[in-house]
Amino acid sequence: MDIKDILKKLHVEKLNDMQNRAADAITNTEKDVLILSATGSGKTLAYLLPLVQAVDGKTNEIQAVVVVPNRELALQSYNVFRSMGCGLRAACLYGGRPTMDEHRMLRQERPQIVFTTPGRANDHIDKENFTTDNIRYFVIDEFDKCLEMGFANEMNRLVNRLPAVKRRILLSATEADAFPRFLNMQQFIKIDNRTGDDGISERVDTHIVNSPAKDKLATLAALLRSLGEKSSIVFLNYRDSVERTGNYLRDEGFTLSVFHGGMEQKEREDALYKFSNGSANILVCTDIASRGLDIPDVENIIHYHLPQTETAFVHRVGRTARWDAQGSTFLIKGPEETLPEFIKEETATYDMPEYLPQPAQPVMVTLYIGKGKKDKISKMDIVGFLCKKGGLKGNEIGRIDVKERYTYVAVKRQKAEAVIRKTRNEKIKGIKTLIELVK
Repeated sequence: MDIKDILKKLHVEKLNDMQNRAADAITNTEKDVLILSATGSGKTLAYLLPLVQAVDGKTNEIQAVVVVPNRELALQSYNVFRSMGCGLRAACLYGGRPTMDEHRMLRQERPQIVFTTPGRANDHIDKENFTTDNIRYFVIDEFDKCLEMGFANEMNRLVNRLPAVKRRILLSATEADAFPRFLNMQQFIKIDNRTGDDGISERVDTHIVNSPAKDKLATLAALLRSLGEKSSIVFLNYRDSVERTGNYLRDEGFTLSVFHGGMEQKEREDALYKFSNGSANILVCTDIASRGLDIPDVENIIHYHLPQTETAFVHRVGRTARWDAQGSTFLIKGPEETLPEFIKEETATYDMPEYLPQPAQPVMVTLYIGKGKKDKISKMDIVGFLCKKGGLKGNEIGRIDVKERYTYVAVKRQKAEAVIRKTRNEKIKGIKTLIELVK
């Protein structure tokens, strides 16, 4: 499929310099390619556009494997691929759901490209759920994370089981200290598009917020109140701290999502969905949310716990100022804390306003509808149902995601109760369904 047609579907007017250089290196050379570029600069498209040109759509064999460190990035990359409408088939494989379900999907879909986490890829190869004989392209997104100690053994196993690979494409916002020997990265083209010495965008303003107490919760609440309804991500270093902070902020009247690696998959999906569709204007999370989340319009990054490494700082801040947007980052500093040496940005002390409004409530809420693709339900069916039976207008309905067996839809907060009441016992395409608020 022609690149111009794909860009039109994606509503992208033109590629940026990094994407053009990546496309040239991947398409017109036979060397491996290393791409270093800030988060939000379009690295996913940088490798996908040339990749879909190289993959043969006439064969039913897997020809490219894209490895990522977590399920969120796997899903995000897979969804970008699907939105391209290029005529190729892909599968998304990750932990937290039965391998058998994925095996069944692999047999049915016969994908040419697979997006996967390292452990799940090895699991499927162990079970002989797909063959590796035709895999020519091996992409590692967020490669510095994938090559860390926790992933190194799985990555080593996986690389050694892909004997037909001819091209390797590695991408990240931060560079690894060294490449492990098993990657065999001897001759490669390096595209370094990072804007500053530390990879932080010049469009991000950096502020220090001084907390008078060692426990910073009251300072965090005041900061969030001063920021109003703006979209903010609060980073902490530990799971139990995320839960504690989330509970405190809820008690203070904030509407938020919490997100960390100890949550069940469905809980994680619900949390991210509510934040990305505007049903929660605050996301409280660990560094697991610093990679692989392409949520537009995040205005503020708040470091409740100071980042432990420069890499963590770069990826946290990379959640804001994506593409051409502006952003701010706030470092909450306790009375005995000092900023890490790797924070080189010009920092200004944030002056808390004297008057602090009550916690701002998000404009939208999320509704769960208990029917999805398996019930032949489409987005247009949902819109028609909510307008006809729920009494909504088109501009009162936000993002709609139709899953296999259920649907999420964002609606204006002040209309939610009336919609649930009016649609009780009503049918979508002749089918009764459950409609409830996602809390």
